[in-house]
Amino acid sequence: MNILELQQQIRDYTTPSLKKAFFQLADSLLPYLALWALMILSVSFGFPYWVTLSLALFATVFQIRLFIIFHDCCHQSFFASQKANRILGHFLGILTFTPYDGWAEEHLTHHASVADLDRRGTGDIWTMTVKEYKAATPWRRFLYRMVRHPFNLFAIGPIWVFFIFHRIFQKGMSHREKISVVINNLGILAIFAAISLTLGWKAYLMIQLPLIYLSGALGIWLFYVQHQFDPTHWYPHAEWDYLTAALHSSSYYKLPKVLQWITGNIGLHHVHHVNARIPNYHLQPCLDNTPFLQQVEPMTLLKSFKTVKMNLWDEEKDKLVSFKAIRQSS
Repeated sequence: MNILELQQQIRDYTTPSLKKAFFQLADSLLPYLALWALMILSVSFGFPYWVTLSLALFATVFQIRLFIIFHDCCHQSFFASQKANRILGHFLGILTFTPYDGWAEEHLTHHASVADLDRRGTGDIWTMTVKEYKAATPWRRFLYRMVRHPFNLFAIGPIWVFFIFHRIFQKGMSHREKISVVINNLGILAIFAAISLTLGWKAYLMIQLPLIYLSGALGIWLFYVQHQFDPTHWYPHAEWDYLTAALHSSSYYKLPKVLQWITGNIGLHHVHHVNARIPNYHLQPCLDNTPFLQQVEPMTLLKSFKTVKMNLWDEEKDKLVSFKAIRQSS
């Protein structure tokens, strides 16, 4: 089946549902705000801090769902209205510490170049080939190993991405993208000021920091396993095509139902990459009713943990390999 035939077959799933969109927004945003209120009360009444942290852990569930909705807004898929997607996207971007236009542009580039060995570097996780790694200077090898270390990816990564990278202008940003960074920063600052003036800045940080950190770490993990898995495939640009990359370079992360709900079906990532205009609430029906998409091998939760050992793309073996495997083969 070619891409045009497949797109025709799944076309109906790209039509947003206002009813499903509002229901999902309600079952994500309302519990999130309620948990924020409880966290504010827990701090105000001087409860032990573990109570606030426990509530933040629950709030992380809904923070992740809100990011998935934000993600759909960036693809103009959550609502039929482009204006509605932009308004909601900017609002949720403030709650998730992610500027709307800046992130959307980078993410669309990611979709257009995923698994293309000649177009790496935008909206993806730094991945070197074995040949590039062996030819690199000792300093560049060290830097790459630091970036790819699980602690730095998933523990330091959220601090870098959400508290630093998203707060500043990036090289090559358009005027529109820069405005979105300003809007995002001003929105975050407004919430910080409002809570600081009523409860104090320490109360705000006690709530906001663990919430963004935990959800950010989980978000980076999800993004990581969506394209860094076994067996994935990466291609030179001359051999790259959109459908092949969507089906064979984007994972089908088959999670337990409760985790699939928390992550807004984003584990069905191969379906999402086939057509990014399918809103998250239509991904499962699309998969269920499209046998061609069911041919992709699923990755289980247990198997996904093994992906942290995959660090380099071996062009000769056509697979991701570990640093250890490279040392043993030298």
